[in-house]
Amino acid sequence: MKTVIDAHKISKTFNPDTIPVHAVKNVHLHLEKGEFVALVGPSGSGKTTLLNLLGGLDKPDQGNIIINDIDITKLSPNKLIEFRLQNIGFVFQSFNLIPVLTARENVELIMHLQSWRKSIINARVNSLFKEIDLLEKLDTRPAQLSGGQQQRVAVARALASKPKFVLADEPTANLDTKSASNLLDIMAKLNKDEGMTFIFSTHDQRVIDRARRVITLVDGQISSDTGVGPIKNEIAHAT
Repeated sequence: MKTVIDAHKISKTFNPDTIPVHAVKNVHLHLEKGEFVALVGPSGSGKTTLLNLLGGLDKPDQGNIIINDIDITKLSPNKLIEFRLQNIGFVFQSFNLIPVLTARENVELIMHLQSWRKSIINARVNSLFKEIDLLEKLDTRPAQLSGGQQQRVAVARALASKPKFVLADEPTANLDTKSASNLLDIMAKLNKDEGMTFIFSTHDQRVIDRARRVITLVDGQISSDTGVGPIKNEIAHAT
């Protein structure tokens, strides 16, 4: 299988001139197409920082991150925005839904930016909202949704344009058992059928139990890396 994410000796320090916080230290990480990975570890271990670095939301102080043969650490800000738009879906712990848009409009937005046809957008949105059991909330704004409902909309937004990678920071933290299981089922199906790569930062045992590779971080470094990688038979015919 081809390595699609290659993080080489990446480090990130916050507040270097006052009280340095070494969030990620000299991390090497190689991911193949179709992996279903959980980043785990105690609070402050560097999970979210590593996820943000892999997604190009933050830049390492040193090291390189190569995704599909493109070194994203060398892209200009505009090129990096375009790369994220075309390749990566994000699920943020704080949802980051746009408050003036309805649930439907939040999910549609990235597809409009990618110039999808309106009929395809409508079909995709309706399908996703049926999957997350929120069809009756399509035209509701985020402030009128519960935390769990907002999280489901945020996951639908991340999956909407069928990105190559989904980076999810505690995607099930606000969900009950049924909702979490349904969302994990959706993501596992996309992973299996379409070769979509998923990387989760999580404390949730429900996510960890589904992951085929578990990477443990301690003090910004990888302390263990266990698992079986991608489902090779299904991914082979999806490439």
